[in-house]
Amino acid sequence: MAQKTIGVLTSGGDAPGMNAAIRAVVRAGISYGMRVMGIQRGYNGLLNGEVVEMNLRSVSDIIHRGGTILYTARSPEFNTPAGVKKAAAKCHEMGVNGVVVIGGDGSFRGARDLTGAGIPCIGVPGTIDNDIASSEYTIGFDTAMNTAVEMVDRLRDTMESHDRCSVVQVMGRRCGDLALETGIAVGATSILVPEVPYDFQKDIVDRMMLTQKTGKKHFIIVVAEGVGGVDKLATDIQQATGIEARATVLGHVQRGGSPTLRDRVVGSEMGALAAKLLYEDKSNRVIVVRDGRITDLDITEALNMKRVFNKDLYDVALRISI
Repeated sequence: MAQKTIGVLTSGGDAPGMNAAIRAVVRAGISYGMRVMGIQRGYNGLLNGEVVEMNLRSVSDIIHRGGTILYTARSPEFNTPAGVKKAAAKCHEMGVNGVVVIGGDGSFRGARDLTGAGIPCIGVPGTIDNDIASSEYTIGFDTAMNTAVEMVDRLRDTMESHDRCSVVQVMGRRCGDLALETGIAVGATSILVPEVPYDFQKDIVDRMMLTQKTGKKHFIIVVAEGVGGVDKLATDIQQATGIEARATVLGHVQRGGSPTLRDRVVGSEMGALAAKLLYEDKSNRVIVVRDGRITDLDITEALNMKRVFNKDLYDVALRISI
């Protein structure tokens, strides 16, 4: 029986912990007797044949590094039937029998399409937004939150010194998880997320005025990227309250940095399971966290799931932030 060869790629936005997952795929794959190829720059690299064979030492000393050693890139060409067919042909040409795809929902759709073209794929959720409906947790989320909390804590020092209001935008276009949990962790007066419409007077001004009456002099408003408009929001707050307000967009600093213990461990466990599934000839699966346990689901089933926002946690935030 010919030796099985698998590939591993990272696609979409980078996330801390991706390197831990790559390392686990490579080492677990080799432990099962498979060859492992590193596909650089996502699906775009696959189309261009940017592939290198990896060994045990290829992934030494990467578990603590942010980003992805395989790089990542968008690929408009792959998002076409002809592109998928070309990618499958490249896999056959290089003898790649299956691919582990680390990324978000867009990456999983690509994995589903590539599976349909004859190349078995396993998806691993890696995105700081925690916005994959099928999984309770995605690689990179914990690190991004810790980075955001550290940055806001630094802003708090100057806010306290000047009795200001700091309006802080964190990442999360469609998903407010990063804003919600960061907001709770920093004691934000208001947390604005895409999932919950807000009333400027009731949810921001009135809350600030109430806490000011009880002795609070400085304020933090955490806003998810999907809500937007932080510069105008800061101006409106200052006009409505008379409290000096400044807007800060944390931006891509949230993507970087050394991954936390949780992202290293979850990334390692997910990557190892992905390699095991390919070794067992499983296909069209995505690794997920369900009920606190790491398991796998059909990719198509996973993509059809609707994300549920944690309204209970949001209500807790409202109750304790006054």
